[in-house]
Amino acid sequence: MLEVFQTPEFGIPLAVFVALMLGSFGNVVIHRLPIMMEREWRAQAAGLTASAETAEEAVASPRYNLMVPRSACPKCSRPISALENVPIISWLMLRGKCAGCKTPISARYPLVELAAGGLMLASVLSFGLTAKGLAAFGFLYALLILTFIDADTQLLPDQITLPLVWAGLIVNAFGLFVPLSTALWGAVAGYLSLWTVYWAFKLLTGKEGMGYGDFKLLAAIGAWLGWTVLPTVILFASIVGAAVGIFMMASGKLARGVPMPFGPFLAAAGGLALFFGTQAARLYGV
Repeated sequence: MLEVFQTPEFGIPLAVFVALMLGSFGNVVIHRLPIMMEREWRAQAAGLTASAETAEEAVASPRYNLMVPRSACPKCSRPISALENVPIISWLMLRGKCAGCKTPISARYPLVELAAGGLMLASVLSFGLTAKGLAAFGFLYALLILTFIDADTQLLPDQITLPLVWAGLIVNAFGLFVPLSTALWGAVAGYLSLWTVYWAFKLLTGKEGMGYGDFKLLAAIGAWLGWTVLPTVILFASIVGAAVGIFMMASGKLARGVPMPFGPFLAAAGGLALFFGTQAARLYGV
């Protein structure tokens, strides 16, 4: 029976279908995790400053996590049924609108689902229906979620970046992508390289050029792919990020002095490095 799942004819479509479902769950994480973080910060602040009555109210407030409450339309609060939650197909059947109040549903929801399916397809075609292929998808899936959270909120949650660092070290303990020593120094170099840039920029200008989440994200990329890809990742992310920033300022979509998230560019560079990092590293003799 196990051999059937490993055949490309059956295994690849099944893997892509599972990835589409995970893409749907990824939309939940993208939306809810920042809200959960904000509620946690508020609860911590209330615990330090508020009265006993306010603290009791915070404890008694309805649960809010990745599973509870049930997904619903933000406009009319109509619960979303299982049939309305089928990846991509439901959005097309509903014509991109809530079945109750007809409020438009962002096209980003099916795009995230489609992206997750595409990342799974790329992973299994590149690395096979193997532990390496599934691990590659897990890495890319985390980068996908971090990309959208950072784009929305300029946050890179520790709840994702730190486990991603440990996961990279664990998979490379088995040598799936790089030797463990290369992964270990990749995590160290990834964090310290941007940490050094951050403090150099802050000492020179008195401003913060990036957040600590960027350090942790690059550490995670280093833990998965090794220190040899880091120059390529940093160079690509910096060039593309600068080009996008200049374009957005020139088009009036980004005001001068307004920060732009760097995480999406790091994530994109990390994803490309998964597939092409070894070839790129050879160009500069590493």
